[in-house]
Amino acid sequence: MNKPIILAIDDEPQVLNAVARDLQAQYQGDYQIMRAASGTEAMDAVKELKRRNLAIALFLVDQRMPNMTGIEFLTEAVKLYPEAKKVLLTAYADTDVAINSINKIDLDYYLMKPWDPPEERLYPVLDDLLDDWVGSVPIPYGGIRVVGTLWSAKSHYVKDFLARSQVPYQWLDIEKDEEARNLLEMDADQEPRFPTLFFPDGSKLVDPDLSTLANKVGMTTRAKKPYYDVIIIGAGPAGLTAAVYGASEGLKTIVIEKGAAGGQAGSSARIENFIGFPQGISGADLTRRAITQAKRLGAEILTAQEVKGIRVDGPYRYVTLGDGSELSCKTILIATGVNVRQLDTPGIDKLIGASVYYGAATAEAAHYKGGKVFVVGGANSAGQGAMFLSRFASEVTIVYRAETLRNRMSTYLIDQIRQTDNINILTNTELTSFIGEPKLEEITLFNKKNGKKTTEKADAVFIFIGAVPSTEIAGDLVQMDPFKFILTGPDLFIDGKRPKNWNLERDPFILETNVPGIFAAGDVRHGAIRRVASAFGQGAVAVSLIHKYLETV
Repeated sequence: MNKPIILAIDDEPQVLNAVARDLQAQYQGDYQIMRAASGTEAMDAVKELKRRNLAIALFLVDQRMPNMTGIEFLTEAVKLYPEAKKVLLTAYADTDVAINSINKIDLDYYLMKPWDPPEERLYPVLDDLLDDWVGSVPIPYGGIRVVGTLWSAKSHYVKDFLARSQVPYQWLDIEKDEEARNLLEMDADQEPRFPTLFFPDGSKLVDPDLSTLANKVGMTTRAKKPYYDVIIIGAGPAGLTAAVYGASEGLKTIVIEKGAAGGQAGSSARIENFIGFPQGISGADLTRRAITQAKRLGAEILTAQEVKGIRVDGPYRYVTLGDGSELSCKTILIATGVNVRQLDTPGIDKLIGASVYYGAATAEAAHYKGGKVFVVGGANSAGQGAMFLSRFASEVTIVYRAETLRNRMSTYLIDQIRQTDNINILTNTELTSFIGEPKLEEITLFNKKNGKKTTEKADAVFIFIGAVPSTEIAGDLVQMDPFKFILTGPDLFIDGKRPKNWNLERDPFILETNVPGIFAAGDVRHGAIRRVASAFGQGAVAVSLIHKYLETV
Protein backbone atom coordinates (compact mmCIF):
# COMPACT_ATOMS: atom_id res chain seq x y z
CA MET A 1 0.00 0.00 0.00
CA ASN A 2 1.32 3.44 -0.92
CA LYS A 3 2.11 5.80 1.93
CA PRO A 4 0.16 9.06 2.16
CA ILE A 5 2.14 12.07 0.95
CA ILE A 6 3.39 15.19 2.71
CA LEU A 7 4.18 17.84 0.10
CA ALA A 8 6.61 20.66 0.98
CA ILE A 9 6.78 23.72 -1.29
CA ASP A 10 9.29 26.61 -1.13
CA ASP A 11 11.15 28.55 -3.81
CA GLU A 12 14.27 28.99 -1.66
CA PRO A 13 16.42 25.83 -2.09
CA GLN A 14 18.04 26.08 1.34
CA VAL A 15 14.70 26.47 3.10
CA LEU A 16 13.11 23.67 1.06
CA ASN A 17 16.00 21.34 1.88
CA ALA A 18 15.72 22.19 5.56
CA VAL A 19 11.96 21.57 5.57
CA ALA A 20 12.36 18.24 3.76
CA ARG A 21 15.15 17.20 6.13
CA ASP A 22 13.02 17.84 9.21
CA LEU A 23 10.01 16.10 7.67
CA GLN A 24 12.07 13.05 6.74
CA ALA A 25 13.51 12.80 10.23
CA GLN A 26 10.07 12.63 11.85
CA TYR A 27 7.64 11.17 9.32
CA GLN A 28 9.39 9.04 6.71
CA GLY A 29 8.23 5.84 8.43
CA ASP A 30 4.55 6.56 7.77
CA TYR A 31 4.54 9.12 4.97
CA GLN A 32 6.21 9.79 1.65
CA ILE A 33 7.91 13.19 1.70
CA MET A 34 7.78 15.09 -1.57
CA ARG A 35 9.03 18.58 -2.43
CA ALA A 36 8.47 21.24 -5.06
CA ALA A 37 10.38 24.46 -5.76
CA SER A 38 7.40 26.56 -6.86
CA GLY A 39 3.65 26.69 -6.72
CA THR A 40 3.40 25.92 -10.42
CA GLU A 41 5.65 22.86 -10.11
CA ALA A 42 3.68 21.71 -7.07
CA MET A 43 0.35 22.13 -8.87
CA ASP A 44 1.54 19.92 -11.72
CA ALA A 45 2.59 17.31 -9.16
CA VAL A 46 -0.76 17.50 -7.38
CA LYS A 47 -2.64 16.89 -10.63
CA GLU A 48 -0.48 13.87 -11.40
CA LEU A 49 -0.93 12.43 -7.92
CA LYS A 50 -4.69 12.85 -8.27
CA ARG A 51 -4.64 10.97 -11.58
CA ARG A 52 -2.75 8.15 -9.86
CA ASN A 53 -5.31 8.17 -6.98
CA LEU A 54 -2.62 8.72 -4.35
CA ALA A 55 -3.41 10.36 -1.03
CA ILE A 56 -1.97 13.71 0.07
CA ALA A 57 -2.19 14.12 3.84
CA LEU A 58 -0.62 17.57 4.27
CA PHE A 59 0.61 20.60 2.33
CA LEU A 60 3.41 22.64 3.94
CA VAL A 61 3.66 25.75 1.76
CA ASP A 62 5.70 28.95 1.81
CA GLN A 63 3.58 32.09 1.35
CA ARG A 64 6.10 34.32 -0.48
CA MET A 65 6.72 32.58 -3.79
CA PRO A 66 6.92 34.27 -7.20
CA ASN A 67 4.17 33.69 -9.77
CA MET A 68 1.98 31.80 -7.31
CA THR A 69 1.80 32.58 -3.58
CA GLY A 70 1.20 29.90 -0.99
CA ILE A 71 -2.43 30.94 -0.52
CA GLU A 72 -3.01 30.98 -4.29
CA PHE A 73 -1.56 27.48 -4.53
CA LEU A 74 -3.67 26.15 -1.66
CA THR A 75 -6.81 27.71 -3.14
CA GLU A 76 -6.32 25.57 -6.25
CA ALA A 77 -4.91 22.46 -4.56
CA VAL A 78 -7.81 21.99 -2.15
CA LYS A 79 -10.17 21.64 -5.10
CA LEU A 80 -8.44 18.33 -5.80
CA TYR A 81 -7.58 17.37 -2.21
CA PRO A 82 -10.15 19.02 0.06
CA GLU A 83 -9.36 16.73 3.02
CA ALA A 84 -5.60 17.46 3.03
CA LYS A 85 -4.30 19.51 5.94
CA LYS A 86 -2.96 22.96 5.02
CA VAL A 87 -0.04 24.69 6.77
CA LEU A 88 1.42 28.02 5.64
CA LEU A 89 5.03 29.09 6.26
CA THR A 90 5.12 32.85 6.80
CA ALA A 91 7.37 35.72 7.72
CA TYR A 92 6.30 37.99 10.57
CA ALA A 93 5.00 40.58 8.11
CA ASP A 94 2.60 38.01 6.61
CA THR A 95 0.72 37.04 9.77
CA ASP A 96 -2.33 39.15 8.86
CA VAL A 97 -2.49 37.44 5.47
CA ALA A 98 -2.27 34.05 7.16
CA ILE A 99 -5.01 34.86 9.67
CA ASN A 100 -7.32 36.11 6.93
CA SER A 101 -6.74 32.89 5.00
CA ILE A 102 -8.16 30.82 7.87
CA ASN A 103 -11.62 31.77 6.64
CA LYS A 104 -10.75 32.13 2.97
CA ILE A 105 -9.22 28.69 2.38
CA ASP A 106 -9.91 26.97 5.72
CA LEU A 107 -6.21 27.13 6.61
CA ASP A 108 -5.37 24.69 9.42
CA TYR A 109 -2.26 26.42 10.78
CA TYR A 110 0.47 28.92 9.97
CA LEU A 111 4.08 28.69 11.15
CA MET A 112 6.56 31.51 11.50
CA LYS A 113 10.01 31.24 9.96
CA PRO A 114 12.31 30.00 11.32
CA TRP A 115 10.66 27.00 13.00
CA ASP A 116 13.72 25.76 14.89
CA PRO A 117 13.81 23.70 16.98
CA PRO A 118 11.39 21.44 15.05
CA GLU A 119 10.80 19.29 18.15
CA GLU A 120 9.09 22.28 19.78
CA ARG A 121 7.73 24.42 16.95
CA LEU A 122 7.07 22.07 14.02
CA TYR A 123 6.43 18.46 15.02
CA PRO A 124 3.73 19.04 17.68
CA VAL A 125 1.65 21.04 15.20
CA LEU A 126 2.05 18.57 12.35
CA ASP A 127 1.53 15.54 14.64
CA ASP A 128 -1.85 16.91 15.67
CA LEU A 129 -2.93 17.73 12.12
CA LEU A 130 -1.80 14.36 10.74
CA ASP A 131 -3.61 12.54 13.55
CA ASP A 132 -6.76 14.47 12.59
CA TRP A 133 -6.27 13.57 8.94
CA VAL A 134 -5.82 9.87 9.71
CA GLY A 135 -8.89 9.98 11.96
CA SER A 136 -11.18 11.70 9.46
CA VAL A 137 -10.06 10.58 5.99
CA PRO A 138 -10.63 6.85 5.39
CA ILE A 139 -7.98 4.98 3.41
CA PRO A 140 -9.88 1.76 2.82
CA TYR A 141 -7.57 0.01 0.38
CA GLY A 142 -6.52 -3.30 1.86
CA GLY A 143 -8.70 -2.80 4.90
CA ILE A 144 -12.11 -3.94 6.11
CA ARG A 145 -14.90 -4.21 3.55
CA VAL A 146 -18.51 -4.06 4.70
CA VAL A 147 -21.06 -5.55 2.31
CA GLY A 148 -24.73 -4.72 2.80
CA THR A 149 -27.52 -2.47 1.62
CA LEU A 150 -28.41 1.09 2.54
CA TRP A 151 -31.82 -0.19 3.64
CA SER A 152 -30.40 -2.71 6.12
CA ALA A 153 -30.63 -1.42 9.69
CA LYS A 154 -27.99 -3.88 10.89
CA SER A 155 -25.61 -2.61 8.20
CA HIS A 156 -26.18 0.92 9.47
CA TYR A 157 -25.36 0.01 13.08
CA VAL A 158 -22.11 -1.70 12.07
CA LYS A 159 -21.04 1.22 9.87
CA ASP A 160 -21.94 3.72 12.57
CA PHE A 161 -19.93 1.77 15.17
CA LEU A 162 -16.85 1.54 12.93
CA ALA A 163 -17.07 5.19 11.90
CA ARG A 164 -17.46 6.48 15.47
CA SER A 165 -14.63 4.19 16.59
CA GLN A 166 -12.34 5.67 13.89
CA VAL A 167 -11.91 2.28 12.18
CA PRO A 168 -11.42 2.70 8.39
CA TYR A 169 -13.62 0.53 6.21
CA GLN A 170 -14.94 0.33 2.66
CA TRP A 171 -18.69 0.27 2.19
CA LEU A 172 -19.89 -1.93 -0.66
CA ASP A 173 -23.57 -1.70 -1.52
CA ILE A 174 -24.92 -4.96 -2.95
CA GLU A 175 -27.37 -2.94 -5.06
CA LYS A 176 -24.65 -0.79 -6.64
CA ASP A 177 -21.21 -2.43 -6.37
CA GLU A 178 -20.15 -5.32 -8.55
CA GLU A 179 -17.34 -6.05 -6.09
CA ALA A 180 -19.94 -6.63 -3.37
CA ARG A 181 -21.81 -9.12 -5.49
CA ASN A 182 -18.59 -10.91 -6.41
CA LEU A 183 -17.60 -11.25 -2.75
CA LEU A 184 -20.94 -12.76 -1.82
CA GLU A 185 -20.94 -15.10 -4.82
CA MET A 186 -17.92 -16.87 -3.31
CA ASP A 187 -20.42 -18.33 -0.83
CA ALA A 188 -23.20 -18.89 -3.32
CA ASP A 189 -24.39 -21.97 -1.40
CA GLN A 190 -25.42 -19.72 1.52
CA GLU A 191 -28.21 -17.19 1.67
CA PRO A 192 -26.63 -13.70 1.82
CA ARG A 193 -26.91 -12.01 5.22
CA PHE A 194 -26.20 -8.35 5.87
CA PRO A 195 -23.87 -6.98 6.84
CA THR A 196 -21.01 -9.29 5.88
CA LEU A 197 -17.55 -8.01 6.79
CA PHE A 198 -14.43 -9.13 4.94
CA PHE A 199 -11.02 -8.65 6.58
CA PRO A 200 -7.51 -8.36 5.08
CA ASP A 201 -6.49 -11.70 6.59
CA GLY A 202 -9.14 -13.50 4.52
CA SER A 203 -11.60 -14.02 7.38
CA LYS A 204 -15.11 -12.65 7.57
CA LEU A 205 -17.90 -11.93 10.01
CA VAL A 206 -21.56 -12.26 9.14
CA ASP A 207 -24.00 -10.00 10.99
CA PRO A 208 -21.72 -9.77 14.06
CA ASP A 209 -22.65 -8.35 17.45
CA LEU A 210 -20.64 -5.29 18.46
CA SER A 211 -18.53 -7.15 21.04
CA THR A 212 -17.39 -9.71 18.46
CA LEU A 213 -16.65 -6.97 15.96
CA ALA A 214 -14.75 -4.90 18.53
CA ASN A 215 -12.57 -7.90 19.40
CA LYS A 216 -11.87 -8.57 15.74
CA VAL A 217 -10.69 -5.03 15.00
CA GLY A 218 -8.40 -4.95 18.03
CA MET A 219 -10.43 -3.04 20.61
CA THR A 220 -10.27 -3.97 24.27
CA THR A 221 -13.42 -5.69 25.51
CA ARG A 222 -12.11 -7.47 28.64
CA ALA A 223 -10.61 -5.94 31.75
CA LYS A 224 -6.98 -6.66 32.62
CA LYS A 225 -7.55 -6.62 36.39
CA PRO A 226 -10.32 -7.78 38.73
CA TYR A 227 -10.10 -4.69 40.94
CA TYR A 228 -9.84 -0.91 40.37
CA ASP A 229 -9.83 2.28 42.38
CA VAL A 230 -12.54 3.72 40.15
CA ILE A 231 -14.81 2.18 37.54
CA ILE A 232 -16.28 4.71 35.12
CA ILE A 233 -19.43 3.63 33.34
CA GLY A 234 -19.81 5.51 30.08
CA ALA A 235 -17.23 6.97 27.69
CA GLY A 236 -18.82 10.29 26.87
CA PRO A 237 -17.12 13.63 27.63
CA ALA A 238 -17.60 13.31 31.42
CA GLY A 239 -16.39 9.72 31.57
CA LEU A 240 -13.35 10.26 29.35
CA THR A 241 -12.32 13.38 31.26
CA ALA A 242 -12.59 11.48 34.54
CA ALA A 243 -10.43 8.73 33.00
CA VAL A 244 -7.75 11.27 32.04
CA TYR A 245 -7.68 12.86 35.49
CA GLY A 246 -8.01 9.60 37.40
CA ALA A 247 -5.21 7.86 35.53
CA SER A 248 -2.95 10.91 35.61
CA GLU A 249 -3.34 11.10 39.39
CA GLY A 250 -2.41 7.49 40.02
CA LEU A 251 -5.82 5.86 40.36
CA LYS A 252 -6.33 2.42 38.82
CA THR A 253 -8.97 3.51 36.32
CA ILE A 254 -11.17 1.69 33.86
CA VAL A 255 -13.91 3.00 31.55
CA ILE A 256 -16.68 0.69 30.35
CA GLU A 257 -18.69 1.70 27.28
CA LYS A 258 -21.47 -0.41 25.77
CA GLY A 259 -21.18 1.08 22.28
CA ALA A 260 -18.70 3.42 20.62
CA ALA A 261 -16.97 5.98 22.81
CA GLY A 262 -17.96 9.63 22.66
CA GLY A 263 -21.57 9.58 23.78
CA GLN A 264 -23.95 11.99 22.07
CA ALA A 265 -21.15 14.53 21.71
CA GLY A 266 -19.12 11.95 19.79
CA SER A 267 -21.75 11.85 17.05
CA SER A 268 -21.82 15.62 16.62
CA ALA A 269 -20.73 16.69 13.15
CA ARG A 270 -19.10 19.89 14.44
CA ILE A 271 -18.86 21.58 17.83
CA GLU A 272 -18.03 25.24 17.25
CA ASN A 273 -18.35 26.75 20.72
CA PHE A 274 -15.82 24.55 22.54
CA ILE A 275 -12.92 26.64 23.77
CA GLY A 276 -9.53 26.19 22.12
CA PHE A 277 -10.84 25.17 18.68
CA PRO A 278 -11.52 28.37 16.70
CA GLN A 279 -12.50 26.43 13.59
CA GLY A 280 -14.66 24.02 15.56
CA ILE A 281 -14.05 20.31 16.05
CA SER A 282 -16.08 17.23 15.28
CA GLY A 283 -17.28 15.08 18.13
CA ALA A 284 -15.34 12.15 16.68
CA ASP A 285 -12.08 14.10 16.70
CA LEU A 286 -12.65 15.31 20.24
CA THR A 287 -13.38 11.75 21.35
CA ARG A 288 -10.30 10.36 19.64
CA ARG A 289 -8.06 12.90 21.36
CA ALA A 290 -9.58 12.13 24.76
CA ILE A 291 -9.21 8.37 24.31
CA THR A 292 -5.59 8.72 23.20
CA GLN A 293 -4.83 10.89 26.22
CA ALA A 294 -6.57 8.59 28.69
CA LYS A 295 -4.80 5.49 27.37
CA ARG A 296 -1.42 7.22 27.33
CA LEU A 297 -1.85 8.05 31.01
CA GLY A 298 -2.72 4.44 31.87
CA ALA A 299 -6.52 4.18 31.87
CA GLU A 300 -8.17 1.07 30.46
CA ILE A 301 -11.09 1.57 28.09
CA LEU A 302 -13.45 -1.32 27.35
CA THR A 303 -15.53 -0.91 24.20
CA ALA A 304 -18.74 -2.74 23.27
CA GLN A 305 -18.99 -4.12 26.81
CA GLU A 306 -22.22 -3.55 28.68
CA VAL A 307 -22.71 -3.07 32.41
CA LYS A 308 -25.79 -4.98 33.51
CA GLY A 309 -25.91 -3.94 37.15
CA ILE A 310 -24.25 -2.38 40.19
CA ARG A 311 -24.16 -3.70 43.74
CA VAL A 312 -22.58 -2.76 47.06
CA ASP A 313 -20.99 -5.10 49.60
CA GLY A 314 -19.45 -3.32 52.58
CA PRO A 315 -16.65 -0.99 51.45
CA TYR A 316 -16.59 -2.47 47.94
CA ARG A 317 -18.67 -1.70 44.88
CA TYR A 318 -19.21 -4.20 42.08
CA VAL A 319 -20.31 -3.98 38.47
CA THR A 320 -21.73 -6.96 36.60
CA LEU A 321 -20.82 -7.12 32.91
CA GLY A 322 -22.77 -8.48 29.99
CA ASP A 323 -20.71 -11.66 29.89
CA GLY A 324 -21.63 -12.42 33.52
CA SER A 325 -18.26 -11.47 35.02
CA GLU A 326 -17.83 -8.94 37.82
CA LEU A 327 -15.31 -6.20 38.53
CA SER A 328 -14.79 -4.76 41.99
CA CYS A 329 -13.70 -1.29 43.01
CA LYS A 330 -13.72 1.31 45.74
CA THR A 331 -15.66 3.93 43.74
CA ILE A 332 -17.96 4.07 40.74
CA LEU A 333 -18.65 7.04 38.48
CA ILE A 334 -21.89 6.75 36.51
CA ALA A 335 -21.45 8.80 33.32
CA THR A 336 -23.85 6.94 31.08
CA GLY A 337 -25.37 10.09 29.63
CA VAL A 338 -28.68 9.95 27.82
CA ASN A 339 -30.35 7.93 25.10
CA VAL A 340 -32.16 9.54 22.22
CA ARG A 341 -35.87 9.94 22.76
CA GLN A 342 -37.88 7.67 20.46
CA LEU A 343 -40.58 8.91 18.13
CA ASP A 344 -43.86 7.03 18.26
CA THR A 345 -45.09 7.91 14.79
CA PRO A 346 -46.98 5.65 12.35
CA GLY A 347 -44.70 3.93 9.84
CA ILE A 348 -41.40 4.57 11.63
CA ASP A 349 -40.65 1.12 13.06
CA LYS A 350 -39.67 -0.57 9.80
CA LEU A 351 -37.50 2.34 8.70
CA ILE A 352 -35.20 2.91 11.70
CA GLY A 353 -31.61 2.52 10.50
CA ALA A 354 -32.85 2.34 6.93
CA SER A 355 -33.47 5.95 5.81
CA VAL A 356 -34.73 7.09 9.23
CA TYR A 357 -31.99 7.73 11.79
CA TYR A 358 -31.65 8.94 15.35
CA GLY A 359 -28.83 11.47 15.51
CA ALA A 360 -26.43 12.76 12.90
CA ALA A 361 -25.70 9.33 11.36
CA THR A 362 -22.50 10.68 9.81
CA ALA A 363 -21.76 7.26 8.31
CA GLU A 364 -24.88 7.58 6.14
CA ALA A 365 -24.97 11.26 5.19
CA ALA A 366 -22.91 10.90 2.01
CA HIS A 367 -25.37 8.31 0.65
CA TYR A 368 -28.01 11.04 0.41
CA LYS A 369 -25.96 13.31 -1.81
CA GLY A 370 -28.34 15.34 -3.92
CA GLY A 371 -31.32 14.07 -1.94
CA LYS A 372 -34.08 15.69 0.06
CA VAL A 373 -33.74 15.10 3.80
CA PHE A 374 -35.55 16.30 6.91
CA VAL A 375 -34.17 17.05 10.37
CA VAL A 376 -36.64 16.79 13.26
CA GLY A 377 -35.76 18.86 16.34
CA GLY A 378 -34.77 22.35 17.40
CA ALA A 379 -31.78 22.13 19.76
CA ASN A 380 -28.08 22.48 18.96
CA SER A 381 -27.73 18.83 17.96
CA ALA A 382 -30.40 19.32 15.29
CA GLY A 383 -28.72 22.50 14.03
CA GLN A 384 -25.29 20.83 13.87
CA GLY A 385 -26.83 17.86 12.07
CA ALA A 386 -28.58 20.10 9.54
CA MET A 387 -25.36 21.99 8.79
CA PHE A 388 -23.49 18.73 8.28
CA LEU A 389 -26.19 17.23 6.05
CA SER A 390 -26.32 20.39 3.95
CA ARG A 391 -22.89 19.47 2.59
CA PHE A 392 -24.43 16.43 0.87
CA ALA A 393 -28.19 16.78 0.41
CA SER A 394 -29.60 19.22 -2.13
CA GLU A 395 -32.31 20.24 0.33
CA VAL A 396 -32.42 20.02 4.14
CA THR A 397 -35.59 20.96 6.02
CA ILE A 398 -35.67 21.45 9.79
CA VAL A 399 -39.03 20.49 11.30
CA TYR A 400 -39.64 21.98 14.75
CA ARG A 401 -42.88 21.97 16.70
CA ALA A 402 -42.29 25.24 18.59
CA GLU A 403 -42.61 28.84 17.40
CA THR A 404 -38.90 29.61 17.05
CA LEU A 405 -35.51 27.92 17.12
CA ARG A 406 -34.21 30.56 19.51
CA ASN A 407 -35.78 28.76 22.45
CA ARG A 408 -33.19 25.98 22.39
CA MET A 409 -30.59 26.60 19.67
CA SER A 410 -27.46 28.75 19.99
CA THR A 411 -27.44 32.00 18.05
CA TYR A 412 -24.28 31.14 16.10
CA LEU A 413 -25.98 28.01 14.74
CA ILE A 414 -29.18 29.85 13.81
CA ASP A 415 -27.09 32.44 11.95
CA GLN A 416 -25.23 29.71 10.05
CA ILE A 417 -28.48 27.99 9.12
CA ARG A 418 -30.02 31.26 7.89
CA GLN A 419 -26.97 31.79 5.67
CA THR A 420 -27.08 28.28 4.17
CA ASP A 421 -29.13 28.33 0.98
CA ASN A 422 -30.21 24.68 0.97
CA ILE A 423 -31.59 24.62 4.54
CA ASN A 424 -35.25 25.41 5.13
CA ILE A 425 -37.02 25.82 8.48
CA LEU A 426 -40.58 24.74 9.31
CA THR A 427 -41.67 25.87 12.78
CA ASN A 428 -45.01 25.08 14.46
CA THR A 429 -44.82 21.81 12.54
CA GLU A 430 -44.94 18.14 13.50
CA LEU A 431 -44.07 15.04 11.48
CA THR A 432 -47.15 12.81 11.69
CA SER A 433 -46.36 9.73 9.56
CA PHE A 434 -43.67 7.92 7.57
CA ILE A 435 -44.58 6.30 4.26
CA GLY A 436 -42.53 3.67 2.43
CA GLU A 437 -40.85 0.27 2.75
CA PRO A 438 -38.06 -0.89 2.75
CA LYS A 439 -37.01 2.75 2.40
CA LEU A 440 -38.66 6.07 3.11
CA GLU A 441 -40.61 7.62 0.27
CA GLU A 442 -42.82 10.31 1.82
CA ILE A 443 -43.67 11.97 5.11
CA THR A 444 -46.74 13.85 6.27
CA LEU A 445 -46.45 17.15 8.12
CA PHE A 446 -49.00 19.00 10.23
CA ASN A 447 -48.80 22.75 10.79
CA LYS A 448 -50.21 23.43 14.25
CA LYS A 449 -50.72 27.11 13.54
CA ASN A 450 -52.86 26.95 10.40
CA GLY A 451 -54.12 23.37 10.77
CA LYS A 452 -52.89 22.31 7.33
CA LYS A 453 -51.60 18.81 6.59
CA THR A 454 -49.15 18.25 3.72
CA THR A 455 -47.31 15.30 2.18
CA GLU A 456 -43.67 15.69 1.15
CA LYS A 457 -41.31 13.42 -0.73
CA ALA A 458 -38.34 12.49 1.48
CA ASP A 459 -35.19 10.45 1.02
CA ALA A 460 -34.25 10.36 4.71
CA VAL A 461 -35.18 11.74 8.12
CA PHE A 462 -32.70 12.46 10.93
CA ILE A 463 -34.27 12.78 14.39
CA PHE A 464 -33.00 14.97 17.25
CA ILE A 465 -35.92 15.28 19.66
CA GLY A 466 -34.25 15.25 23.04
CA ALA A 467 -33.08 12.49 25.30
CA VAL A 468 -33.92 10.29 28.26
CA PRO A 469 -31.39 9.33 30.96
CA SER A 470 -29.55 6.03 30.63
CA THR A 471 -29.91 4.88 34.24
CA GLU A 472 -31.24 1.33 33.97
CA ILE A 473 -28.01 -0.14 35.32
CA ALA A 474 -28.51 1.58 38.67
CA GLY A 475 -31.86 -0.06 39.34
CA ASP A 476 -33.18 1.04 42.72
CA LEU A 477 -29.71 1.49 44.21
CA VAL A 478 -29.41 5.25 43.72
CA GLN A 479 -32.09 7.90 44.09
CA MET A 480 -33.50 9.53 40.96
CA ASP A 481 -35.96 12.27 40.12
CA PRO A 482 -39.33 11.43 38.52
CA PHE A 483 -37.70 11.52 35.08
CA LYS A 484 -35.01 8.99 36.12
CA PHE A 485 -32.12 11.47 36.26
CA ILE A 486 -29.75 10.71 39.14
CA LEU A 487 -29.87 12.93 42.24
CA THR A 488 -26.54 14.00 43.71
CA GLY A 489 -25.22 16.28 46.44
CA PRO A 490 -27.64 18.98 47.64
CA ASP A 491 -30.46 17.61 45.44
CA LEU A 492 -30.63 14.55 47.72
CA PHE A 493 -31.86 16.61 50.69
CA ILE A 494 -35.61 16.64 51.29
CA ASP A 495 -36.85 19.14 53.86
CA GLY A 496 -33.26 19.62 54.94
CA LYS A 497 -32.82 15.93 55.75
CA ARG A 498 -30.09 13.71 54.44
CA PRO A 499 -31.04 10.80 52.14
CA LYS A 500 -32.25 7.53 53.62
CA ASN A 501 -29.59 5.08 54.79
CA TRP A 502 -26.88 7.75 54.64
CA ASN A 503 -24.73 6.72 57.63
CA LEU A 504 -21.73 9.04 57.31
CA GLU A 505 -21.17 12.12 59.47
CA ARG A 506 -20.47 14.30 56.43
CA ASP A 507 -22.97 15.37 53.77
CA PRO A 508 -22.83 13.80 50.29
CA PHE A 509 -20.30 15.46 48.01
CA ILE A 510 -21.74 17.60 45.23
CA LEU A 511 -21.55 14.80 42.61
CA GLU A 512 -22.08 11.91 45.03
CA THR A 513 -25.27 9.85 45.03
CA ASN A 514 -27.12 8.62 48.10
CA VAL A 515 -24.69 5.67 48.13
CA PRO A 516 -21.27 6.74 49.45
CA GLY A 517 -18.57 6.14 46.87
CA ILE A 518 -20.95 6.09 43.90
CA PHE A 519 -20.81 9.32 41.91
CA ALA A 520 -22.58 10.64 38.81
CA ALA A 521 -21.43 13.18 36.21
CA GLY A 522 -22.60 14.59 32.91
CA ASP A 523 -26.04 14.51 31.33
CA VAL A 524 -27.24 11.61 33.49
CA ARG A 525 -27.44 13.93 36.54
CA HIS A 526 -30.54 15.79 37.62
CA GLY A 527 -30.20 19.47 36.76
CA ALA A 528 -27.05 19.04 34.67
CA ILE A 529 -26.18 21.78 32.17
CA ARG A 530 -26.17 19.87 28.92
CA ARG A 531 -23.10 21.28 27.24
CA VAL A 532 -19.92 19.46 26.27
CA ALA A 533 -17.73 21.82 28.31
CA SER A 534 -19.93 21.27 31.38
CA ALA A 535 -19.58 17.49 31.05
CA PHE A 536 -15.80 17.79 30.79
CA GLY A 537 -15.78 19.96 33.91
CA GLN A 538 -17.91 17.53 35.88
CA GLY A 539 -15.63 14.63 34.92
CA ALA A 540 -12.65 16.50 36.36
CA VAL A 541 -14.51 17.53 39.52
CA ALA A 542 -15.70 13.97 40.08
CA VAL A 543 -12.12 12.71 40.31
CA SER A 544 -11.28 15.33 42.93
CA LEU A 545 -14.27 14.20 44.97
CA ILE A 546 -13.31 10.55 44.52
CA HIS A 547 -9.91 11.37 46.01
CA LYS A 548 -11.64 12.95 49.01
CA TYR A 549 -13.81 9.87 49.43
CA LEU A 550 -10.83 7.49 49.21
CA GLU A 551 -9.08 9.42 51.97
CA THR A 552 -11.90 8.46 54.35
CA VAL A 553 -12.19 4.70 53.66
